[in-house]
Amino acid sequence: MPALGESVTEGTVTQWLKKEGDTVEADEPLLEVSTDKVDTEIPSPVAGVLTKILVAEDETVEVGAEIALIGAAGEAPAAETAAPAEAAQPEPEPAPEPEPEPAPEPAAKAEPEP
Repeated sequence: MPALGESVTEGTVTQWLKKEGDTVEADEPLLEVSTDKVDTEIPSPVAGVLTKILVAEDETVEVGAEIALIGAAGEAPAAETAAPAEAAQPEPEPAPEPEPEPAPEPAAKAEPEP
């Protein structure tokens, strides 16, 4: 989320003007945000393909937060990357702690044979 004024610390995404997979040009309107002071369009900082929207409409985010990923033209949407697959893998179960072995009983003393 870009800075929107000196005293503005957060903004609410009101509408995405582009969807994942759309090509965007630098400075092309990307989304609309609402703050306590202003409602405005946010332009794309770079040209490329909108690969992943990280903040849904009606979500409020802090200034400086990452709200979308824009990749090079022809790049697959981020949903197809390995990151979600890693998150989907269940965490390995912790190895059960071995039960302590009972202390060996003292061996019977062998008495010498007469």
